[in-house]
Amino acid sequence: MRQITPKDKVLMVAENALRTLLGGYQVTQRASPVADEPAPSELTSEEKRLSAGLMRINHCGEVCAQALYQGQALTAELPDVRKKMEQAAAEENDHLEWCAGRLHQLGTHTTLFSPAWYAGSFAIGAIAGAIGDRWSLGFVAETEYQVVSHLESHLARLPENDQTSRRILEQMKVDELSHATNALDAGGAQLPAPIKQLMHLMGRVMTSTVYYV
Repeated sequence: MRQITPKDKVLMVAENALRTLLGGYQVTQRASPVADEPAPSELTSEEKRLSAGLMRINHCGEVCAQALYQGQALTAELPDVRKKMEQAAAEENDHLEWCAGRLHQLGTHTTLFSPAWYAGSFAIGAIAGAIGDRWSLGFVAETEYQVVSHLESHLARLPENDQTSRRILEQMKVDELSHATNALDAGGAQLPAPIKQLMHLMGRVMTSTVYYV
């Protein structure tokens, strides 16, 4: 089998970025959480705006997660850690698909800032992976825990009759918790409090810029 060269890695990174941002990414064989739903509930215009803003944030969060995992997989030292990153990235693609589909149903768009957030998250992931697998995995765990916190707040804010978005976010929450647990079980380190606070601040910046645009 031919050895992967640095040029190959660059091309693979570029391909993944284009697929994440433009579509055509590889999803798993799981069915959507709303695959058996007969039809989405009717929402008022105000409810639709709220659901659209929240789902736009969640879609951008999955773009960031995809970039983070790909950056970490690129620089991870141990093959088994790299494999875990790649598997988690595939599951994040499911989330991308579900969120994008729901945004389409709501008659709105994904955020225009996706390329910028992808680039920033990829760089952070690559740096975390280069520092060492323990810290990289710890970064994954903390990221996922903060994502779960966002999902819980969104579930509380969603219109009561938007069961379609709710079922998507509930499954995403289950997956994110699993990713966090797997990262810690694989040897992830607890991050220092200032790093966690900085990550939380970045999350707030993302949510405030993506809700409307």
